[in-house]
Amino acid sequence: MFKKFTSSQKTPADIAKETIRQLAAQRIAPTPEAYSKLYNEIAGTDADSSTAPAAGGASVAENLLAGFADSMLRSKGELSTFGNRLVRAAQAGNWEDYQKTLDRLTEHLTTAPAISASAAPLVPAAASAPVVAAAPVNVAADDNRQRLLKDLLYRTLTLALCALLRPLPDLANESESLGMAVRNAASEPELNDIGNRLKQLCFQIELQSGDVAEQQELLLRLFDLLLSNIHDLLESDSWIRGQIEVVKALIAGPLDHRALQEATRSLKDVIYKQGTLKSSIEESRTSVKNMMKAFLDRLDAMAKSTGQYQNKMDGYAAQITQVRNPAELQHLIGDIVQETRTVHNETLRSRDVIVAAQKQVTEAEAKIKDLEQKLEQMSEMVREDQLTGSLNRRGMDDLFEREADRADRRRTPLCVALLDLDNFKRLNDTHGHAAGDEALIHLVRIVKQTLRSIDAVARYGGEEFVIIMPDTSPEEAAQAMTRVQRELTTHFFTANDQRLFITFSCGVALRKPHETQESLIQRADQAMYEAKRTGKNKVVLAA
Repeated sequence: MFKKFTSSQKTPADIAKETIRQLAAQRIAPTPEAYSKLYNEIAGTDADSSTAPAAGGASVAENLLAGFADSMLRSKGELSTFGNRLVRAAQAGNWEDYQKTLDRLTEHLTTAPAISASAAPLVPAAASAPVVAAAPVNVAADDNRQRLLKDLLYRTLTLALCALLRPLPDLANESESLGMAVRNAASEPELNDIGNRLKQLCFQIELQSGDVAEQQELLLRLFDLLLSNIHDLLESDSWIRGQIEVVKALIAGPLDHRALQEATRSLKDVIYKQGTLKSSIEESRTSVKNMMKAFLDRLDAMAKSTGQYQNKMDGYAAQITQVRNPAELQHLIGDIVQETRTVHNETLRSRDVIVAAQKQVTEAEAKIKDLEQKLEQMSEMVREDQLTGSLNRRGMDDLFEREADRADRRRTPLCVALLDLDNFKRLNDTHGHAAGDEALIHLVRIVKQTLRSIDAVARYGGEEFVIIMPDTSPEEAAQAMTRVQRELTTHFFTANDQRLFITFSCGVALRKPHETQESLIQRADQAMYEAKRTGKNKVVLAA
């Protein structure tokens, strides 16, 4: 089941590492009791010797698990995120969450393309046990490490790198072949040969990546040129232009996978709704055409009826000149009255048809105008804020709803920051509204460059912006906004050939379980005003 150490091999650090590895592999909750039991079984020691409470009342196992979490927290990159979760679970004594996080960490380490040299060790030396001076070389541990490194390199080459190189079949095949060679290598000459092949593969990837990047840039330029040309040709179709502007803003870069997914989803939704509205417009226009055709047919019938009436009147006039007695004249007058009544009735019917057609045409035109306005509104639904390129209010509402649902399902933290530029009115009054607009654009650009790709910035109104930060503690959110403030001091904003110092006041609030967006932003707003009141250019955590 697991490796037992001999008395000449075991060190506390080795045993602790093996214990944590076995807990993760066997999916055992890393409680102090479970850790102590497995630790003693691997070490071959008495249970009482390793479970005695340490200083402060905590067991050795608890200290080891807490030390492991602290070490991960001090790591760089994604490992620090796992460390943060482990620290929270250890402090709360929630060993079930600790186990889940440890399972995810194990999966991450065994599937990641590579392990950073700066990453923290699985067990910190200070937490594992006192250092044993002049410990003998552990041959078995070295063999385990070599097997682990070979397995990681094999996975990197055959899974991660091979998948990335799929558009380049020759390099993908070489990567997979190298992975198999690493797994089967049993001698130093074989490893040296693999090393030479790996260097050559890296060289080829570097060459190909330059070509691919250049091709991608050329394609994006061509696409942007095509969109610009279509945009200029469609001045009247503002609802199409709105969608083109969204795509142009995305390809202007830097390309962000999440932003591309959100834009694609929104565009699909709008295209579907626009298709429905366009179909309604076509139906209305067809109805107008049919009504106009009926109107013209009626006019034609009326004209024919009038022409026949005129011909009959001419005939009656000729007959009147030849009448010899009153009886014949009376008969002709009766026929003339009957024909006149028929024409009169036909005229009245034509008039009613024309009036009804005119009313229907007016109603159809109003419907078409209303539908076209709805098409324009549909375009607004997918557009970001036109000035800054951040999300608009609708985009912010949709994103918050999704992130809040995700946070409730996964029980992960969700923070919102509300920031407001300091002395913005003075900036507008002194340097003009154009300078104020450029300041807002500059701020959003710095925010996007500084924060993570999963964080989103939305224009809340005027010079106020909301930052949505998923899976983030309030302390981490406050630190992130402080970094944005520092970046603003290093990237000068220029207006009217003057360098201006831009600052903002910010409030950060952690969402409570099932808390509404309105309530959360209100608490962040109160913290922001506290930052304003106490001197500006500050970040304040909401109560």
